[in-house]
Amino acid sequence: MKYFSWTSMVMFVSGAFLLFWHYLEARSLHLRPAARYETVGQIPLPAGYKRVSLAAGSFGAWLRGVHLKTNNTVYLYNGKIKPNQSAQFAVLDVSVGKKDLQQCADAVIRLYAEYKYASERYTQIAFHATDGTLMDYNSWMKGYRFPVKNGRLQRQQTSVACQGRECFNQYLQTVFSYAGTLSLSKELVSVATPADIQAGDVFIRGGSPGHAVLVMDMAVNAAGQKVFLLAQSYMPAQDIHILKNPVHSSHPWYVAGDGKLLATPEWIFKWEELRRFR
Repeated sequence: MKYFSWTSMVMFVSGAFLLFWHYLEARSLHLRPAARYETVGQIPLPAGYKRVSLAAGSFGAWLRGVHLKTNNTVYLYNGKIKPNQSAQFAVLDVSVGKKDLQQCADAVIRLYAEYKYASERYTQIAFHATDGTLMDYNSWMKGYRFPVKNGRLQRQQTSVACQGRECFNQYLQTVFSYAGTLSLSKELVSVATPADIQAGDVFIRGGSPGHAVLVMDMAVNAAGQKVFLLAQSYMPAQDIHILKNPVHSSHPWYVAGDGKLLATPEWIFKWEELRRFR
């Protein structure tokens, strides 16, 4: 044991706890019908908290209005049921598509792009591929595409101009194909302290494997203690879902700065892995 760092030991114990929690959850799923809420903003708060005020038109305000499915089952891109059904509190009413593309970082990209698309800020929809190539929606609408040549993406005008939902969906499929946690983590800026956490922030670890979860909503109590909701997709591509909190099983809200690490049902983050869109 002396050869293990303290952090490694904590992560090992936390991982063992999560596995045991999954076992208990799986055994009791059939006894606990899921409550139904129409939007993220309707998910009940823990006692003593109220939702923070969010500026109209902000990413956080838009996330609060995202609709939830009435079916609380998480499905994979191929229509099969995800084997682990113990991680989700609710499921976002956002298509996963029919390809194994919309995974963890892609889900974050999807929601941020949808937010910009909804407000017709098309020139602000742009993401880097893992090789550094900027894939911007404004160019895509003009007919530019990003074929792979000599091991890198190339920006070439090879198609007719397009607009509308189908054009946007095709653009997203291309972004999902070539972006990931590594590229997205480089686009985001670090958040200095968990106390500064905001709706729309991202916990992300770039790499392979890597993972990313999105802060969907925020609340605060009279003492100034913040709590937040998290959403994720995962591998293989699956419905984006609001995560349960394995530490506070009575509600899905996470406490800012609670513990040495942020333990989610399927990943453990460090608090310093909190990032924000520029």
